[in-house]
Amino acid sequence: MIAENIRILQDRIARATERAGRNRDEVTLIAVSKTVGVPEVRLAMQAGLRTFGENFAQELRDKAAEITEDVAWHFIGHLQTNKVKYVADAATFIHSVDSLKLAAEIDKEAGKRQKVIKILLEIKTSDEESKHGVQNEGDAFTLADFCMKAQHLELCGLMTMAPFVDDTTIVRNSFRSLRLLKEKMTASGYPVHHLSMGMTGDFELAIEEGATMIRVGTAIFGERIYI
Repeated sequence: MIAENIRILQDRIARATERAGRNRDEVTLIAVSKTVGVPEVRLAMQAGLRTFGENFAQELRDKAAEITEDVAWHFIGHLQTNKVKYVADAATFIHSVDSLKLAAEIDKEAGKRQKVIKILLEIKTSDEESKHGVQNEGDAFTLADFCMKAQHLELCGLMTMAPFVDDTTIVRNSFRSLRLLKEKMTASGYPVHHLSMGMTGDFELAIEEGATMIRVGTAIFGERIYI
């Protein structure tokens, strides 16, 4: 089932990039494996996936300890500063950097491990209270400046979560606003080459608006029950 889900998903991604006039290799599929067991992750690996996203710090730590193959782990969930130590060993990317305090803690923990962690700034592009991220454009530039100067951080992009609404215009506008911010920041010399946006329900819209990373879980592993 997982292998077939991945085949269908890859076909949808290919068609979406074609419609958008983009190359398929411009979009990285991050398989969101939160609450999924190691056996299911290994099935996805057997189907060709090597990039996985986790939302919970200790879960990432534990899975990475068990799965020693060459995979890239992306931390995509809201991250508290006191839990950075759990993700710093395994994470290649952290997508949810939304404050100077968090960026400083990631820099410190990465320094302890003598590594550089690639980071994306999380930008809030909707009014939903449940969403996290930097809301003010000036604050985004200030945070970017800090990350550029940090010795153990590599600023490489922006991330957002679109609102959970049926109106595709609202969703598209959320993605578009992130792309426009990226364009403004790159024009100012910031290396924000990646746009992490789009999930199972809206990744095709995200691809049309320039996503370079999509975070898809349900379309691969099925619905999950969260406790």
